[in-house]
Amino acid sequence: MKTWDDLKYSTISVYRNNEIAEGAYLLSFKRNFNFVAGQVVALGVTPTIAPRLYSIASGENDEFIEILYSEKLDGSLTPMLSLLKPGDNLMVSEPFGTFTQTSKSDVYIAAGTGIAPFMSRIRSAKAENPTVIHGASYPEFFYYNKEFENFGRNYIRCCSRCSDDQLFQGRVTDYVKQWSNLDPNKKYYLCGSAEMVVETRDALIAKGVPFANINAEIYF
Repeated sequence: MKTWDDLKYSTISVYRNNEIAEGAYLLSFKRNFNFVAGQVVALGVTPTIAPRLYSIASGENDEFIEILYSEKLDGSLTPMLSLLKPGDNLMVSEPFGTFTQTSKSDVYIAAGTGIAPFMSRIRSAKAENPTVIHGASYPEFFYYNKEFENFGRNYIRCCSRCSDDQLFQGRVTDYVKQWSNLDPNKKYYLCGSAEMVVETRDALIAKGVPFANINAEIYF
């Protein structure tokens, strides 16, 4: 894990920090750097607390940088992030990361806040005819679902703790394991917990997807 001594960063004023579902927040601040969709920034409120990495959800040309995060009550940073108000100071690193590859008709598989880097690609017009598979425990955690509605059948929501005929019942890993018409020639991008990424990757490989066609970003 990087420390603040390893990073180039600046202190920026919070523009907005709204709770959009229980324990889930959208934090935004005015953009003062260029980035590539799929990159991350480190955030913090004091140098004494180690920086944490978050994917950018904004488009590359958006005026504001948007960060989607979940508050972890036992975490060292997110309980403090959730208390930030407009005008409060936030430590923000320069963007970095290599989860930036794109090609035509990619498949994006995300769990929870792992949808953020894919939202950035779509908002940056770098996603051509993608399929989006998003997993969440309850419907309110399908972030950005309004923006995905026009994807039609290419937007699959996997709900592990609810019963809704319009949603796949189960986790994203369950969906992949039963996916009968999966195309092994496409590129698959995964973003979620280490457990989700490993299980999904293994399921894709078992269905004939070459390892080289799978790219992953793990969040903690």
